[in-house]
Amino acid sequence: MVTTRSGGESTKSPTKPTTAAPKPPTTTTTTTRTTKPSTSTTSSSPTKPWTHTPRPLTLLWLTLSTPLVLWDAGYVLLRPHSMVGGKYHSPLWTPYALYAEIDYVYGWKALQENNSWTQTQTWFNLGEVLAYAVYLGWVWGGGYAKGKGIFEGRTLEGRRAAWAVLVGFSAASLTFYKTVMYWLLEYLSGFENIGHNDWTTLITMWIIPNGAWLIGPSYMMYVFGGEILQGLEMAATATAPGSTRKTK
Repeated sequence: MVTTRSGGESTKSPTKPTTAAPKPPTTTTTTTRTTKPSTSTTSSSPTKPWTHTPRPLTLLWLTLSTPLVLWDAGYVLLRPHSMVGGKYHSPLWTPYALYAEIDYVYGWKALQENNSWTQTQTWFNLGEVLAYAVYLGWVWGGGYAKGKGIFEGRTLEGRRAAWAVLVGFSAASLTFYKTVMYWLLEYLSGFENIGHNDWTTLITMWIIPNGAWLIGPSYMMYVFGGEILQGLEMAATATAPGSTRKTK
């Protein structure tokens, strides 16, 4: 329909629909992106298993201390037969005739007073020995040798290595803090069981021998604790944001 406007305007013809120009065909281009390899060991190289190699001093300490603890436990648990005049005293526990006079915890006084600490710490000692035996069994039975001597390093790998470190650290902690408790009991009781000794006897026959059970376990705690911390740091690095982990 044609419409006219006043004022003599020309008549407009209907507009023709405009046809859009065809778009050029889209070509899909493949862009090759070059990525640099990551420097993280978790993505650029296969993950190495965690390993544990016991220190020679650790093996030496356990080899020397374990038989002594068993010897001590035998004396305590077989009292009074293992004491002076008992049927089992000589020759195995003859040295305790002197030590029982230095530390009354091992003498007739503690036995007659039914002092429970003597046997309590002995049962703890046996638990520690069992844990150390498990640790040494894993090391000498399951590790691969890096040397020829008995105190040369033998290396464990993977989960067994982690368990060995955990057991060793736990047992050493128990030995250390039990010995600390032993010393504290003497101090808090006014040195009831060792206060009768002169300083020379006390240092050479009580402080030095018992101090060894503070030094040896504290060394093990330091070494094993460092390895546990190292393992935790490795795990934290592997799971940190931005790190790449392989997924199967």
